[in-house]
Amino acid sequence: MSSRIEIWQLRAQFAAGLSQMYGAEVPAYHTLVEVSSEVNRAHTGELRLGSLERVTAERHGAIRVGSPAELAQVAALFSAFGMSPVGFYDLREAASPIPVVSTAFRPVEPDELARNPFRVFTSMLTAADDRFFSADLRGRVQRFVEDRQLFDPALIAAARRIAAAGGCPVDEAADFVAAAVSAFALSREPIDRAWYDELSAVSAVAADIAGVTSTHINHLTPRVLDIDELQRAMTERGITMIDHIQGPPRVDGPQVLLRQTSFRALAEPRRFRSPTGQVSDGTLRVRFGEVEQRGVALTPAGRARFDAAMAAPDPAAVWHDHFPATDAEMAAAGLGYYVDGDPARPVVYEDFLPASAAGIFRSNLDSDASAVEGGDTTDYSQDWMAGQIDHYIHDPYDLYEKVARS
Repeated sequence: MSSRIEIWQLRAQFAAGLSQMYGAEVPAYHTLVEVSSEVNRAHTGELRLGSLERVTAERHGAIRVGSPAELAQVAALFSAFGMSPVGFYDLREAASPIPVVSTAFRPVEPDELARNPFRVFTSMLTAADDRFFSADLRGRVQRFVEDRQLFDPALIAAARRIAAAGGCPVDEAADFVAAAVSAFALSREPIDRAWYDELSAVSAVAADIAGVTSTHINHLTPRVLDIDELQRAMTERGITMIDHIQGPPRVDGPQVLLRQTSFRALAEPRRFRSPTGQVSDGTLRVRFGEVEQRGVALTPAGRARFDAAMAAPDPAAVWHDHFPATDAEMAAAGLGYYVDGDPARPVVYEDFLPASAAGIFRSNLDSDASAVEGGDTTDYSQDWMAGQIDHYIHDPYDLYEKVARS
Protein backbone atom coordinates (compact mmCIF):
# COMPACT_ATOMS: atom_id res chain seq x y z
CA MET A 1 0.00 0.00 0.00
CA SER A 2 1.34 3.43 -0.96
CA SER A 3 2.36 5.70 1.89
CA ARG A 4 1.78 8.79 -0.26
CA ILE A 5 -1.38 10.56 -1.39
CA GLU A 6 -1.20 12.12 -4.84
CA ILE A 7 -2.51 15.58 -5.67
CA TRP A 8 -5.52 14.26 -7.61
CA GLN A 9 -6.51 12.03 -4.70
CA LEU A 10 -6.39 15.02 -2.37
CA ARG A 11 -8.59 16.91 -4.82
CA ALA A 12 -11.13 14.08 -4.89
CA GLN A 13 -11.18 13.96 -1.08
CA PHE A 14 -11.54 17.75 -0.91
CA ALA A 15 -14.48 17.76 -3.33
CA ALA A 16 -16.17 14.92 -1.45
CA GLY A 17 -15.63 16.64 1.89
CA LEU A 18 -17.10 19.90 0.66
CA SER A 19 -20.08 18.03 -0.78
CA GLN A 20 -20.76 16.30 2.52
CA MET A 21 -20.47 19.55 4.47
CA TYR A 22 -22.59 21.57 2.05
CA GLY A 23 -25.28 18.89 2.02
CA ALA A 24 -25.49 19.12 5.81
CA GLU A 25 -25.79 22.91 5.60
CA VAL A 26 -28.21 22.98 2.64
CA PRO A 27 -30.36 19.81 2.69
CA ALA A 28 -32.01 20.60 -0.67
CA TYR A 29 -28.56 20.01 -2.21
CA HIS A 30 -29.03 16.27 -1.55
CA THR A 31 -32.25 16.36 -3.58
CA LEU A 32 -30.43 18.14 -6.41
CA VAL A 33 -27.69 15.49 -6.46
CA GLU A 34 -30.24 12.67 -6.30
CA VAL A 35 -32.30 14.03 -9.19
CA SER A 36 -29.15 14.77 -11.22
CA SER A 37 -28.03 11.16 -10.81
CA GLU A 38 -31.45 9.87 -11.86
CA VAL A 39 -31.44 12.06 -14.98
CA ASN A 40 -27.90 10.98 -15.86
CA ARG A 41 -28.76 7.29 -15.60
CA ALA A 42 -31.73 7.87 -17.91
CA HIS A 43 -29.66 9.71 -20.55
CA THR A 44 -26.56 7.58 -20.99
CA GLY A 45 -26.86 8.06 -24.73
CA GLU A 46 -25.55 11.61 -24.19
CA LEU A 47 -22.11 10.49 -22.97
CA ARG A 48 -19.94 11.86 -25.78
CA LEU A 49 -18.64 14.47 -23.35
CA GLY A 50 -17.39 12.31 -20.49
CA SER A 51 -18.09 8.96 -18.85
CA LEU A 52 -21.15 8.46 -16.65
CA GLU A 53 -18.81 8.05 -13.68
CA ARG A 54 -17.10 11.36 -14.37
CA VAL A 55 -20.30 13.29 -15.11
CA THR A 56 -22.09 12.01 -12.00
CA ALA A 57 -19.11 12.69 -9.71
CA GLU A 58 -18.41 16.10 -11.24
CA ARG A 59 -18.83 19.26 -9.14
CA HIS A 60 -17.97 22.91 -9.28
CA GLY A 61 -18.07 25.15 -6.26
CA ALA A 62 -18.22 28.90 -5.86
CA ILE A 63 -16.63 31.11 -3.22
CA ARG A 64 -16.15 34.84 -2.74
CA VAL A 65 -13.31 36.80 -1.16
CA GLY A 66 -12.71 40.44 -0.39
CA SER A 67 -9.16 41.38 -1.42
CA PRO A 68 -6.16 40.42 -3.56
CA ALA A 69 -4.42 39.09 -0.44
CA GLU A 70 -7.32 36.73 0.27
CA LEU A 71 -7.42 35.65 -3.38
CA ALA A 72 -3.69 34.88 -3.23
CA GLN A 73 -4.32 32.63 -0.22
CA VAL A 74 -7.05 30.82 -2.15
CA ALA A 75 -4.63 30.30 -5.04
CA ALA A 76 -2.04 28.84 -2.67
CA LEU A 77 -4.58 26.54 -1.03
CA PHE A 78 -6.03 25.24 -4.29
CA SER A 79 -2.56 24.60 -5.72
CA ALA A 80 -2.27 21.74 -3.21
CA PHE A 81 -5.23 20.13 -4.98
CA GLY A 82 -3.81 20.58 -8.48
CA MET A 83 -6.19 23.43 -9.28
CA SER A 84 -4.84 26.36 -11.32
CA PRO A 85 -6.52 29.65 -12.22
CA VAL A 86 -8.14 29.54 -15.66
CA GLY A 87 -9.83 32.49 -17.33
CA PHE A 88 -10.74 35.98 -16.13
CA TYR A 89 -14.34 37.06 -15.70
CA ASP A 90 -15.41 40.64 -15.07
CA LEU A 91 -18.97 40.49 -13.78
CA ARG A 92 -19.07 44.30 -13.60
CA GLU A 93 -19.51 44.15 -17.38
CA ALA A 94 -22.60 41.94 -17.25
CA ALA A 95 -26.02 43.29 -18.19
CA SER A 96 -26.78 43.30 -14.46
CA PRO A 97 -23.40 44.39 -13.05
CA ILE A 98 -21.98 42.78 -9.91
CA PRO A 99 -18.90 44.32 -8.24
CA VAL A 100 -16.57 41.34 -8.58
CA VAL A 101 -13.88 39.97 -10.86
CA SER A 102 -13.41 36.22 -10.95
CA THR A 103 -11.31 33.30 -12.06
CA ALA A 104 -11.89 29.56 -11.92
CA PHE A 105 -9.47 27.19 -10.20
CA ARG A 106 -9.43 23.76 -11.85
CA PRO A 107 -7.15 21.03 -13.22
CA VAL A 108 -5.71 21.92 -16.62
CA GLU A 109 -4.37 18.58 -17.93
CA PRO A 110 -6.80 16.16 -19.62
CA ASP A 111 -5.78 13.19 -17.46
CA GLU A 112 -6.26 15.26 -14.30
CA LEU A 113 -9.69 16.40 -15.47
CA ALA A 114 -10.60 12.79 -16.18
CA ARG A 115 -9.53 11.71 -12.68
CA ASN A 116 -11.41 14.46 -10.89
CA PRO A 117 -12.59 17.65 -12.65
CA PHE A 118 -13.36 19.69 -9.52
CA ARG A 119 -13.54 23.45 -10.14
CA VAL A 120 -14.11 26.43 -7.87
CA PHE A 121 -15.36 29.68 -9.40
CA THR A 122 -13.77 32.34 -7.19
CA SER A 123 -14.90 35.97 -7.12
CA MET A 124 -13.12 38.92 -5.55
CA LEU A 125 -14.84 42.13 -4.48
CA THR A 126 -13.82 45.18 -6.57
CA ALA A 127 -13.80 47.58 -3.64
CA ALA A 128 -11.70 50.14 -5.54
CA ASP A 129 -14.42 50.68 -8.14
CA ASP A 130 -16.01 54.03 -7.27
CA ARG A 131 -19.01 53.23 -9.46
CA PHE A 132 -20.11 50.98 -6.58
CA PHE A 133 -18.23 52.22 -3.51
CA SER A 134 -17.76 55.76 -2.20
CA ALA A 135 -14.31 56.65 -0.89
CA ASP A 136 -15.55 56.41 2.69
CA LEU A 137 -17.22 53.03 2.24
CA ARG A 138 -14.25 51.69 0.28
CA GLY A 139 -11.92 52.55 3.14
CA ARG A 140 -14.14 50.84 5.69
CA VAL A 141 -14.55 47.75 3.50
CA GLN A 142 -10.79 47.47 3.05
CA ARG A 143 -10.15 47.85 6.78
CA PHE A 144 -12.79 45.24 7.62
CA VAL A 145 -11.30 42.74 5.18
CA GLU A 146 -7.73 43.43 6.32
CA ASP A 147 -8.71 42.80 9.95
CA ARG A 148 -10.19 39.34 9.38
CA GLN A 149 -8.43 36.01 8.77
CA LEU A 150 -10.17 33.64 6.39
CA PHE A 151 -7.51 30.94 6.43
CA ASP A 152 -5.20 29.62 9.14
CA PRO A 153 -1.62 30.55 8.12
CA ALA A 154 -0.59 26.98 9.00
CA LEU A 155 -3.10 25.65 6.45
CA ILE A 156 -1.70 27.88 3.70
CA ALA A 157 1.88 26.91 4.61
CA ALA A 158 0.94 23.22 4.44
CA ALA A 159 -0.72 23.78 1.07
CA ARG A 160 2.43 25.36 -0.33
CA ARG A 161 4.53 22.41 0.88
CA ILE A 162 2.13 19.85 -0.62
CA ALA A 163 1.95 21.69 -3.95
CA ALA A 164 5.73 21.81 -4.17
CA ALA A 165 6.06 18.12 -3.28
CA GLY A 166 3.25 16.96 -5.55
CA GLY A 167 1.47 15.15 -2.74
CA CYS A 168 1.78 14.32 0.93
CA PRO A 169 2.19 11.37 3.31
CA VAL A 170 -0.98 9.37 3.94
CA ASP A 171 -0.94 10.19 7.64
CA GLU A 172 -1.09 13.93 6.89
CA ALA A 173 -3.78 13.88 4.20
CA ALA A 174 -6.93 13.51 6.30
CA ASP A 175 -6.09 16.38 8.65
CA PHE A 176 -5.09 18.67 5.78
CA VAL A 177 -8.24 17.99 3.76
CA ALA A 178 -10.45 18.37 6.86
CA ALA A 179 -8.85 21.74 7.65
CA ALA A 180 -9.29 22.91 4.05
CA VAL A 181 -12.96 21.87 4.02
CA SER A 182 -13.70 23.53 7.37
CA ALA A 183 -12.27 26.81 6.08
CA PHE A 184 -15.38 27.06 3.86
CA ALA A 185 -17.99 26.13 6.47
CA LEU A 186 -20.82 28.57 7.11
CA SER A 187 -19.93 30.61 10.20
CA ARG A 188 -22.33 30.86 13.13
CA GLU A 189 -20.73 34.05 14.40
CA PRO A 190 -23.22 36.94 14.81
CA ILE A 191 -23.30 39.37 11.89
CA ASP A 192 -23.21 43.12 12.41
CA ARG A 193 -26.68 43.95 11.11
CA ALA A 194 -26.07 47.65 10.41
CA TRP A 195 -22.84 46.95 8.50
CA TYR A 196 -24.40 44.12 6.50
CA ASP A 197 -27.40 46.26 5.57
CA GLU A 198 -25.17 49.16 4.50
CA LEU A 199 -23.29 46.88 2.12
CA SER A 200 -26.52 45.29 0.92
CA ALA A 201 -27.64 48.72 -0.29
CA VAL A 202 -24.68 48.62 -2.67
CA SER A 203 -24.87 44.95 -3.60
CA ALA A 204 -26.13 41.79 -1.93
CA VAL A 205 -23.00 40.06 -3.18
CA ALA A 206 -20.82 42.76 -1.58
CA ALA A 207 -22.61 42.14 1.72
CA ASP A 208 -22.05 38.39 1.43
CA ILE A 209 -18.34 39.02 0.86
CA ALA A 210 -17.45 41.88 3.20
CA GLY A 211 -20.35 41.84 5.64
CA VAL A 212 -19.13 38.72 7.44
CA THR A 213 -15.84 37.61 8.97
CA SER A 214 -15.53 34.36 7.01
CA THR A 215 -16.02 32.90 3.56
CA HIS A 216 -18.21 29.93 2.64
CA ILE A 217 -19.39 27.77 -0.24
CA ASN A 218 -22.12 29.69 -2.07
CA HIS A 219 -23.12 26.78 -4.22
CA LEU A 220 -21.82 23.33 -5.14
CA THR A 221 -22.90 22.32 -8.60
CA PRO A 222 -23.44 18.82 -9.99
CA ARG A 223 -23.36 18.14 -13.72
CA VAL A 224 -26.34 16.72 -15.56
CA LEU A 225 -26.81 15.32 -19.05
CA ASP A 226 -30.26 16.87 -19.65
CA ILE A 227 -30.83 20.08 -17.76
CA ASP A 228 -34.36 20.62 -19.08
CA GLU A 229 -35.39 17.26 -17.65
CA LEU A 230 -33.67 18.17 -14.39
CA GLN A 231 -35.59 21.45 -14.21
CA ARG A 232 -38.88 19.60 -14.65
CA ALA A 233 -38.01 16.87 -12.15
CA MET A 234 -36.98 19.33 -9.44
CA THR A 235 -40.16 21.35 -9.94
CA GLU A 236 -42.23 18.17 -9.65
CA ARG A 237 -40.60 17.58 -6.28
CA GLY A 238 -41.84 20.94 -5.07
CA ILE A 239 -38.53 22.79 -5.24
CA THR A 240 -38.73 26.31 -6.66
CA MET A 241 -36.29 26.74 -9.55
CA ILE A 242 -35.21 30.01 -11.15
CA ASP A 243 -37.43 31.17 -13.99
CA HIS A 244 -35.34 30.03 -16.93
CA ILE A 245 -32.16 28.14 -17.74
CA GLN A 246 -29.12 30.38 -18.19
CA GLY A 247 -26.91 30.08 -21.26
CA PRO A 248 -27.59 28.85 -24.80
CA PRO A 249 -31.03 27.50 -25.71
CA ARG A 250 -31.87 23.83 -26.09
CA VAL A 251 -31.43 23.07 -29.78
CA ASP A 252 -31.43 20.22 -32.26
CA GLY A 253 -27.75 19.69 -32.88
CA PRO A 254 -24.60 19.94 -30.79
CA GLN A 255 -25.11 21.49 -27.37
CA VAL A 256 -22.36 24.03 -26.80
CA LEU A 257 -20.60 25.66 -23.86
CA LEU A 258 -22.65 25.66 -20.67
CA ARG A 259 -26.27 25.72 -19.55
CA GLN A 260 -27.07 26.36 -15.88
CA THR A 261 -30.06 26.50 -13.58
CA SER A 262 -30.57 26.48 -9.83
CA PHE A 263 -33.12 26.25 -7.09
CA ARG A 264 -33.89 29.58 -5.50
CA ALA A 265 -31.73 30.62 -2.58
CA LEU A 266 -33.26 29.47 0.66
CA ALA A 267 -33.74 31.49 3.84
CA GLU A 268 -31.04 30.15 6.15
CA PRO A 269 -30.90 30.90 9.88
CA ARG A 270 -28.18 33.38 10.85
CA ARG A 271 -27.51 35.38 14.00
CA PHE A 272 -27.27 39.18 14.00
CA ARG A 273 -25.81 41.74 16.38
CA SER A 274 -27.53 45.11 16.77
CA PRO A 275 -25.69 48.42 17.34
CA THR A 276 -26.42 47.99 21.06
CA GLY A 277 -24.76 44.57 21.09
CA GLN A 278 -27.96 42.54 21.34
CA VAL A 279 -27.85 39.23 19.43
CA SER A 280 -30.99 37.94 17.72
CA ASP A 281 -31.96 35.25 15.22
CA GLY A 282 -32.73 36.03 11.59
CA THR A 283 -32.30 34.66 8.08
CA LEU A 284 -30.36 35.40 4.91
CA ARG A 285 -30.92 34.27 1.33
CA VAL A 286 -27.50 34.05 -0.31
CA ARG A 287 -26.83 30.38 -1.05
CA PHE A 288 -28.51 28.36 -3.76
CA GLY A 289 -28.38 25.00 -5.51
CA GLU A 290 -26.97 25.22 -9.01
CA VAL A 291 -26.73 22.50 -11.65
CA GLU A 292 -25.07 22.56 -15.07
CA GLN A 293 -25.03 20.83 -18.44
CA ARG A 294 -21.76 21.05 -20.36
CA GLY A 295 -21.40 21.01 -24.12
CA VAL A 296 -18.77 21.34 -26.82
CA ALA A 297 -16.01 23.91 -26.29
CA LEU A 298 -16.17 26.58 -28.99
CA THR A 299 -13.23 28.08 -30.88
CA PRO A 300 -12.93 31.88 -31.01
CA ALA A 301 -14.81 31.78 -34.32
CA GLY A 302 -17.54 29.68 -32.73
CA ARG A 303 -17.70 31.96 -29.73
CA ALA A 304 -18.21 34.97 -32.00
CA ARG A 305 -21.20 33.21 -33.56
CA PHE A 306 -22.49 32.27 -30.11
CA ASP A 307 -22.36 35.89 -28.98
CA ALA A 308 -24.21 36.98 -32.11
CA ALA A 309 -26.93 34.39 -31.58
CA MET A 310 -27.33 35.25 -27.90
CA ALA A 311 -27.71 38.94 -28.75
CA ALA A 312 -30.95 38.17 -30.62
CA PRO A 313 -34.30 38.65 -28.85
CA ASP A 314 -34.93 34.90 -29.24
CA PRO A 315 -31.61 33.04 -29.60
CA ALA A 316 -33.34 29.72 -30.33
CA ALA A 317 -35.12 31.21 -33.33
CA VAL A 318 -31.86 32.26 -34.99
CA TRP A 319 -29.57 29.54 -33.68
CA HIS A 320 -29.26 27.65 -36.97
CA ASP A 321 -28.44 30.88 -38.78
CA HIS A 322 -25.19 30.77 -36.82
CA PHE A 323 -24.52 27.09 -36.13
CA PRO A 324 -24.79 23.91 -38.21
CA ALA A 325 -26.86 20.96 -37.06
CA THR A 326 -24.14 18.32 -36.74
CA ASP A 327 -20.78 17.85 -35.06
CA ALA A 328 -19.23 16.97 -38.41
CA GLU A 329 -20.21 20.36 -39.81
CA MET A 330 -19.12 22.11 -36.61
CA ALA A 331 -15.70 20.48 -36.81
CA ALA A 332 -15.33 21.16 -40.55
CA ALA A 333 -16.21 24.83 -40.07
CA GLY A 334 -13.73 25.23 -37.21
CA LEU A 335 -16.44 26.34 -34.79
CA GLY A 336 -15.85 23.77 -32.05
CA TYR A 337 -12.92 21.84 -30.63
CA TYR A 338 -12.70 18.15 -31.52
CA VAL A 339 -9.78 15.81 -30.82
CA ASP A 340 -7.80 15.54 -34.08
CA GLY A 341 -10.82 17.05 -35.82
CA ASP A 342 -12.86 13.89 -35.18
CA PRO A 343 -16.54 14.91 -34.76
CA ALA A 344 -17.08 11.82 -32.59
CA ARG A 345 -14.59 13.18 -30.05
CA PRO A 346 -15.79 16.63 -28.95
CA VAL A 347 -13.82 18.52 -26.31
CA VAL A 348 -15.97 19.32 -23.29
CA TYR A 349 -16.27 22.95 -22.22
CA GLU A 350 -14.64 23.16 -18.79
CA ASP A 351 -15.13 26.83 -18.00
CA PHE A 352 -17.82 29.46 -17.39
CA LEU A 353 -19.87 32.19 -19.05
CA PRO A 354 -19.86 35.62 -17.38
CA ALA A 355 -23.42 36.41 -18.44
CA SER A 356 -24.68 33.11 -17.04
CA ALA A 357 -22.76 33.53 -13.79
CA ALA A 358 -24.17 37.01 -13.31
CA GLY A 359 -27.63 35.78 -14.27
CA ILE A 360 -27.51 33.01 -11.67
CA PHE A 361 -26.27 35.44 -9.02
CA ARG A 362 -28.96 37.98 -9.83
CA SER A 363 -31.83 35.51 -10.12
CA ASN A 364 -31.16 34.37 -6.57
CA LEU A 365 -31.23 37.82 -4.99
CA ASP A 366 -34.28 39.64 -3.71
CA SER A 367 -32.81 42.90 -5.01
CA ASP A 368 -29.51 44.41 -6.04
CA ALA A 369 -28.19 47.83 -6.89
CA SER A 370 -26.71 48.96 -10.19
CA ALA A 371 -23.42 50.73 -10.73
CA VAL A 372 -23.54 54.50 -10.93
CA GLU A 373 -22.82 56.12 -14.26
CA GLY A 374 -19.22 56.67 -15.28
CA GLY A 375 -16.23 54.84 -16.66
CA ASP A 376 -14.09 52.24 -14.95
CA THR A 377 -10.93 53.84 -13.58
CA THR A 378 -9.58 50.75 -11.82
CA ASP A 379 -6.74 48.43 -12.81
CA TYR A 380 -8.66 45.17 -12.46
CA SER A 381 -7.60 42.89 -15.33
CA GLN A 382 -6.29 39.39 -15.94
CA ASP A 383 -2.68 40.58 -15.86
CA TRP A 384 -3.31 42.53 -12.67
CA MET A 385 -4.92 39.51 -11.01
CA ALA A 386 -2.09 37.19 -12.08
CA GLY A 387 0.42 39.54 -10.49
CA GLN A 388 -1.58 39.80 -7.28
CA ILE A 389 -1.84 36.04 -6.78
CA ASP A 390 1.59 35.21 -8.26
CA HIS A 391 0.10 32.53 -10.50
CA TYR A 392 -0.16 32.33 -14.26
CA ILE A 393 -3.83 32.52 -15.33
CA HIS A 394 -4.38 30.09 -18.17
CA ASP A 395 -6.19 31.08 -21.35
CA PRO A 396 -9.02 28.56 -21.85
CA TYR A 397 -8.58 28.61 -25.63
CA ASP A 398 -4.94 27.56 -25.30
CA LEU A 399 -5.99 24.62 -23.15
CA TYR A 400 -8.73 23.49 -25.57
CA GLU A 401 -6.36 23.78 -28.52
CA LYS A 402 -3.87 21.59 -26.69
CA VAL A 403 -6.51 18.91 -26.00
CA ALA A 404 -7.76 19.01 -29.58
CA ARG A 405 -4.25 18.39 -30.92
CA SER A 406 -3.35 15.68 -28.42
